[in-house]
Amino acid sequence: MRLGVLDVGSNTVHLLVVDAHPGAHPWPAHSEKVVLRLAEQISPDGALTEAGADGLVKAVGMAKAAAVGLGADDLIAFATSAVRDATNAAEVLARVRDEAGVRLEVLPGADEARLTFLAVRRWFGWSAGRLLVLDIGGGSLELAAGIDEDPAVAVSLPLGAGRLTRDRLRVTPDSAAPPPAEAVEELRAYVDGLLEPVVAQLTEVGWERPVATSKTFRTLARLAGAAPSGAGLWAPRRLTRAGLRQVLAFIRHIPPAQLVELEGVSAGRAHQLLAGAVVAEAVLRQLDVDALDVCPWALREGVILRRLDQLGPV
Repeated sequence: MRLGVLDVGSNTVHLLVVDAHPGAHPWPAHSEKVVLRLAEQISPDGALTEAGADGLVKAVGMAKAAAVGLGADDLIAFATSAVRDATNAAEVLARVRDEAGVRLEVLPGADEARLTFLAVRRWFGWSAGRLLVLDIGGGSLELAAGIDEDPAVAVSLPLGAGRLTRDRLRVTPDSAAPPPAEAVEELRAYVDGLLEPVVAQLTEVGWERPVATSKTFRTLARLAGAAPSGAGLWAPRRLTRAGLRQVLAFIRHIPPAQLVELEGVSAGRAHQLLAGAVVAEAVLRQLDVDALDVCPWALREGVILRRLDQLGPV
C-alpha cells in the first residue's frame, strides 16, 4: 500500500509518501517540505500568529493535494510541539480541518519520544540491546530509553532549537553578529536545569547503545566529520562528545547569517544550530555519553511503523 505521512513540525511541514506493507521495509516514494519555522512564529501570549496559521493552512493543503496526486491510500497527519503548545491550538486545528480538509492529530510529547524510539529500535534491531534515543526538534527535546520496542522512560522537554533561538538567543536568520557569550552561558545553565531531573530516570534504566535522530543531530555530526547525506541512507554516522565540543566552540563565534555557508547546514535552520549544539552538548555531558550513532529513521518512520502494526499481517 502507499501511505502518506504529513509531519507538521516546529520547523517544517514535511510530506513523506512511502510504499509499504506489514513486515516490510517502508520505501520512500516521494518527499517534499515547506519551511515555516512555526516555533519562531509564536506571539508573546503564546498563540501561533495569524501569518503562521495562514502558512500552515496553505502548506497542509498543498501536501494533501500532492498525496492524492501520488495515489496515497491513506494520509496520516500529525502535529508536534509548535501546534501542541500554542494557546490557540484548537482554533488553528479547526482552520486546517475546515480550509485544508485535513484532521491533524496532535502528538503528546511523550508519544513523540515513544514513536521515535520505535523507529530506532526497528532500524538497529534487538542486537542493539538497551537503547538511549535523543531527538532535538524545533520546539522540544525528546529522550527515551529501554530494552523493548516501547521505552521504559519517554520524556519531552521544551528544549527545541527553534524555541530556544527565539526565546533565549534572540537571533534571526539575518543576524549579522553571533549572540553574546553571556546569552550562550545563560542558555547552557537553563538547559542544564531542565535536564537535571530527567537524568536520574534515564540512568536508572541504563543503555548499551546511545542513538540520536533528526536534522539537528545529523547536521552536528556532519560538521564533526560524519558522512554527508550523499553517502546514502546506510552509511554509518557517529557523533562524539569531543567532536561536538569542537563544533560548538567554532559555531558560537559565527554570525547566524554566515552559518549557512558551512557544508551540510540548511538555510532554514542555520540560525538555530547554536541552540541545538548547546542542547546536544548538555545532554551528552549530563548523561556521560562519549559517542552516539545517528539513525536515519525518526518520528515519521515511527508513525508509519505504528500504522503498519495496526493493520496486522497481510
